[in-house]
Amino acid sequence: MKYIREYKEGDRISDIYLCKHKQSAVTKNGKPYDNVILQDKTGTVDAKIWDPHSAGIDDFDVLDYIEVYGDVVSFQGALQVNVKRVRLCREGEYDPADYLPVSKKPIPGMYQELLHYIGTIGHPYLKKLLEAFFVEDEDFIRDFQRSSAAKTIHHGFVGGLLEHTLGVVRLCDQYCKSYPMLKRDLLLTAAMCHDIGKIREIAPFPRNDYTDDGQLLGHIVIGAEMVQEKVRLIPGFPAGLASLVRHCILAHHGEYEYGSPKKPAVMEALALYLADYTDSKLESFTEILENTADTGWLGFNRLFDSNLRMTLLD
Repeated sequence: MKYIREYKEGDRISDIYLCKHKQSAVTKNGKPYDNVILQDKTGTVDAKIWDPHSAGIDDFDVLDYIEVYGDVVSFQGALQVNVKRVRLCREGEYDPADYLPVSKKPIPGMYQELLHYIGTIGHPYLKKLLEAFFVEDEDFIRDFQRSSAAKTIHHGFVGGLLEHTLGVVRLCDQYCKSYPMLKRDLLLTAAMCHDIGKIREIAPFPRNDYTDDGQLLGHIVIGAEMVQEKVRLIPGFPAGLASLVRHCILAHHGEYEYGSPKKPAVMEALALYLADYTDSKLESFTEILENTADTGWLGFNRLFDSNLRMTLLD
């Protein structure tokens, strides 16, 4: 099998992939075509079926496994597959494990590092809150390690939520060394909890799409609710401290237009927003570079609102 990450412009492919997304559209000339996203464990790639009603295109839907025959081309700096034929596959023709994108970093090792950070928390109630999630709640631990951090934009793979959370925690720990006024126990607690709502916002793989609660509430509100659920089970947990943790979660997107119900009102909330922004944006840029065959200008990218370029040093 030729994995998506191995694609090069000019390749001709004939392999089985998971259909991650499918949407019918129409060209400027009124001709129908299908937008498709193909997925394997190394990532995803956009694909176009320019003649969806031809004899060589089987009927298929999202989350079906399909054998695709087509050509790899470059479009606006990103690789794309022009699909010539599609065959709907039967169970037994594929191994589902080949089609779930997984973090390149060891999940058990990352989780142990997160537990190490919990061990450094000195405030007794904040430590109890973290242990209630990351040590005592077996269902949460399982889901947290399996979840992605996003549907597509960054860390969209098994273990992505853990990898992103750990990245944010590391940055926040560094901030505390440079800015001693930051309350480290509060900031690291908020960093570990800032995206826990994503285990309820985004369905598990292979679906990895928004749940009803994800659409209606979003992970920020869900995460704040999850913290309050645990707080109620910890006798004597200070109400003001719980509000600070929840505020950091509610403000961690920084701006109303980015989906934050609140803007940062305390220094720790601002630091969390900056760490989350840094880790998500740099990971997004990394994934763009990893999924392109170009070595110069990559074309305009809507996420960054800029024409991006591969960095080349003489």
